[in-house]
Amino acid sequence: MPVLRRTLVREAVVVLGDAGVASPSYDAEELLAHVLGTSRGRLVLVEDVTQADADRFRALVDRRAAREPLQHLTGVAGFRHVELAVGPGVFVPRPETELLAGWAVDRAQALPEPVVVDLCTGSGAIARALADEAPHARVHAVELDEAALAWAERNLAGTGVDLRHGSMADAFADLDALVDVVVCNPPYVPLEAWESVAPEARDHDPHLALFSGGDGLDAMRLLERVARRLLRPGGVVGAEHADVQGGSAPRVFTGSGDWLEVEDHRDLAGRPRFLTARLR
Repeated sequence: MPVLRRTLVREAVVVLGDAGVASPSYDAEELLAHVLGTSRGRLVLVEDVTQADADRFRALVDRRAAREPLQHLTGVAGFRHVELAVGPGVFVPRPETELLAGWAVDRAQALPEPVVVDLCTGSGAIARALADEAPHARVHAVELDEAALAWAERNLAGTGVDLRHGSMADAFADLDALVDVVVCNPPYVPLEAWESVAPEARDHDPHLALFSGGDGLDAMRLLERVARRLLRPGGVVGAEHADVQGGSAPRVFTGSGDWLEVEDHRDLAGRPRFLTARLR
């Protein structure tokens, strides 16, 4: 027997809300749209849902209530103007990172033949956005984790991005002092903050993409050295950080004496989110 769409969504919102999901209405509608093969905006055109689809939907709602990431359930994540394939084994790109990607796109668009390196590319989100919005750029990306690399290969296929497997520590030695823009969303969660991390990230995102030493800045310190090696004089670097690192992350760059115009930038909620700097 068919089930009313409104009834299904209303029940799911209660289940997800009780489970502590931050956006129960949005998630319920996204899951139902996924099951029905439509968009969330077109759900209003649906009156009844078959029993089979209702069962599939409720099963997904139960998994979301167990705090499995929404994007793992739908298999996709929107990022700026592209859609990425995501799932177990790769960090799900966050909306906040779109601002850092936008900064990198703007820097690349301002240059005639930009060379851009995306370190810790993960799903390939930033590299894919660059290839999409600055197609004249030579984009290079690197990822250490093999599972994440497989997702990046899928998302960057056919884009022309030079994707490599390895650590950012010694990546792209062939590009030393030749790069215009370095961009990175490194791990930045302090190990001691384990309990405060949302279950969706703590239990499902790769720990390699989350945690970075006692203060969360080990990867940032490494990034500073790598960016200094890769960039040409006057080249720029941008890196995301935790909202509590608006002072400490930029100090990694100001403390070395090799950087000019070290600035911190806020996200749409007004929280410190990413830093940028220019190599002397």
